[in-house]
Amino acid sequence: MTLRARVSDLMPRTLSELAELVAIPSVADPRQFPQEECTRASNWVTDAFRDVGFDDVRPAETPDGSAAVVGSRPCGVPGAPTVLLYAHYDVQPPLDEGSWRTPPFRLTNVDGRLYGRGAADCKGNILMHLTALRALGDEVPVNLKLVVEGSEEQGTGGLEAFVPEHPDLLSADAIIVADTGNAAVGAPAVTVSLRGVVDLVVTVDALDSELHSGVFGGAVPDALTALVAMLATLHDQHGNTTVRGLPNTQVWPGTPYPETQLRVDGGLRRRTPVLGNGTIADMLWARPSLSLLGIDCPPVVGSAAALVPRARARLSLRVPPGVTPDEAGRAIVSHLLQVAPWQVEVTVEIDATGHPFRAATDGPAHRAMAEAMRTAYGAPVSQLGQGGSIPLCTVLATTYPEAEILLIGVEEPSCRIHAPNESVAPEEIADMALTEASFLLGYPLARQRR
Repeated sequence: MTLRARVSDLMPRTLSELAELVAIPSVADPRQFPQEECTRASNWVTDAFRDVGFDDVRPAETPDGSAAVVGSRPCGVPGAPTVLLYAHYDVQPPLDEGSWRTPPFRLTNVDGRLYGRGAADCKGNILMHLTALRALGDEVPVNLKLVVEGSEEQGTGGLEAFVPEHPDLLSADAIIVADTGNAAVGAPAVTVSLRGVVDLVVTVDALDSELHSGVFGGAVPDALTALVAMLATLHDQHGNTTVRGLPNTQVWPGTPYPETQLRVDGGLRRRTPVLGNGTIADMLWARPSLSLLGIDCPPVVGSAAALVPRARARLSLRVPPGVTPDEAGRAIVSHLLQVAPWQVEVTVEIDATGHPFRAATDGPAHRAMAEAMRTAYGAPVSQLGQGGSIPLCTVLATTYPEAEILLIGVEEPSCRIHAPNESVAPEEIADMALTEASFLLGYPLARQRR
């Protein structure tokens, strides 16, 4: 039986188990969900990988209090390379459940796609790993290591701190970070660049208390108006991010991102413009972006005719490789302080940071992955960037400088990860499982040819 046929025969079990895993609401935020659900997910993952030969697999506590499932599976071949498989079992909260077309924690087939929180990000990738290993059985010619973390979506840095403290536990020649995906269903790709992130909260204080806007407005400053004026300086008329001290003219050298595809991927309205002076790939993968995530101020309903004494906003600054989070953090803090009007008091607190990442792509693991993708998909492989951040990649690259890091997965743009109605294409799970199985077979040969 061919490897493709083995994967095909396994898919009913794969989708049944994906339904089991999606049904566990493993949101690693104790303010919203009981953490017993994360324990259930951790135990599910532990049992599943023990079933495919990871005899020593176990949950290990990380410094943020979450559990990362770790384990190893030696192949017994002298001199065989080691491959580390990564994924995460925690998920984003469902957000507005009323916006879901199906129950968020029940895997549901709608027109051939499988809907549910975590179906793609990242539980679909866990099932990709399991399906690839089941298809290979005992025919795995590499040593395997495993880490499936439980707090990736919360950004609390548990695994980032765990890795340097346990360098021997996860050391490998090649690391498959299964938390990205292809350009589209059936269009294979490896992600080679990630933006870093600086999350911050800016608070503006202008008054000791509310004041009547008719009696005092026009002569007395208020915090909300000042904050709006400050935020308006962070973009120009074309939508380019204009943080003083941050370059914003970088160019993406790899595969382009067509506007027609962007509109499909984002579900954009016909009249919605595309922002920036660069190409879409430039704007998403090579340049900084600044997003306003939330704002604290009086709501429209219930607001009074009063000047606002205090207002604050949460911002997320994404930065491309070549810019460190420290540099970006200093730039955005300095910018906000400089543009604050009317001598209002401004406080900026940086909540979280993550480093950008750029992969080296000239090694045997990348060559083996490209060949495996061509075999599985019968199509050429693209090298993409991603505007999101995976700070762990920089930690892995620093801790294991000789390792090749490959970012792949089932999360193509139609999945709408982090949004209501997250979904996955089952054929992507099958094809990516075939890709990974083919890679594990071909990687030792690629190392011999280098």
